[in-house]
Amino acid sequence: MSEYQYYEFQALDRPLSRDAQEQLRAISTRAQITATSFTNTYNWGDLSPNPRRMVERDFDAHLYVTNWGIHRLMLRLPRQTLPLPAVKPYCLDHHVDAWTTRTHVLLEMTSEDEDGDWVEGADDSLAALIGVRDELAIGDLRPLYLAWLSALGTWELGDDDEEEYQKCPEPPVPAGLGELTAPQHALANFLRVDADLLATAAEASPAAPKDPTIVTKKDLTALITALPEKEKDALLLRLALRPEPRLRTDLLHRLRGTTAPATVTGHRSAAHLLDAAHARRAERRRHAEQERATARAQHLTALAHESESNWRQIEAHISTKKTAAYDQAVALLAELRDAYAHTGRDTDFQQRLTRLREGNQRRPALIHRLDRHGLR
Repeated sequence: MSEYQYYEFQALDRPLSRDAQEQLRAISTRAQITATSFTNTYNWGDLSPNPRRMVERDFDAHLYVTNWGIHRLMLRLPRQTLPLPAVKPYCLDHHVDAWTTRTHVLLEMTSEDEDGDWVEGADDSLAALIGVRDELAIGDLRPLYLAWLSALGTWELGDDDEEEYQKCPEPPVPAGLGELTAPQHALANFLRVDADLLATAAEASPAAPKDPTIVTKKDLTALITALPEKEKDALLLRLALRPEPRLRTDLLHRLRGTTAPATVTGHRSAAHLLDAAHARRAERRRHAEQERATARAQHLTALAHESESNWRQIEAHISTKKTAAYDQAVALLAELRDAYAHTGRDTDFQQRLTRLREGNQRRPALIHRLDRHGLR
């Protein structure tokens, strides 16, 4: 299989200028370029510019997927909406990184899994993930915690000493980890967050607050009334000059203030979370195995109860003299063997099987199938 790299960039707050689009066209003649996006797939070669520099200069979101297991999401937000000190506790190794330019804070979240299954096109879209950018802009830090969990799961696969995990502290725990939004679910899947690790982390997460993107008319009226006239005039001027995709988000952020989002202090270490997730996983698997065993026992009991009907069905399959029907007969016989054993009637089954084999010795295709499945 040839290599596969998918690059998607989106400009959300401000469209690309004509000069910027021409510069992008000079990078690639095959890329799909619009006033708000750059998308390209590489099967040979690579994107020549550094994606970080492209996001710093022109774009607000970037997605990168390869067929050797790399999933990467990069986001750019205005510095006033997400201070870098609020992000830094969630940075871990090279899998979660953050830095600033003069005007923006940038996040890079990466998941790597060389052994994972890959389906071309399955993850090739920013559409499902882009909503986390607005969530971060209004103070919801759950996407950052998900990225930290993803990095922790990847870090665990390395050769670090147990002491390293003991010394790694948990970052602030956002409210609502047990009630993720649709974009956050998509992010957790994209970053391959382990479900048991997430469930363990969510045990210390407070209940989700009211959706900060939903405010009532009464709430808005009181908040807008309290705005200084100068700010109201500035917002109306922005609205009159040109449409701005971020205007509503900026306004809500201003109205609701810039107080810290709902979090609780993280008291657990990475080792504690990983150990608890392992215990949860083992218990879940044990419970699932018990359920499978119970269902199997019920199935075998029912099969044994209807044994005569099943023997007649087996004989009907054999009488067709068709190989496909022989396969069906043998499969049912194997199930019957287990059903008789489950009900303590092994001898009865063996006697019936012996008579069946003796009566069909001239059907070598059937006898061969019986022997191959240990039905002797």
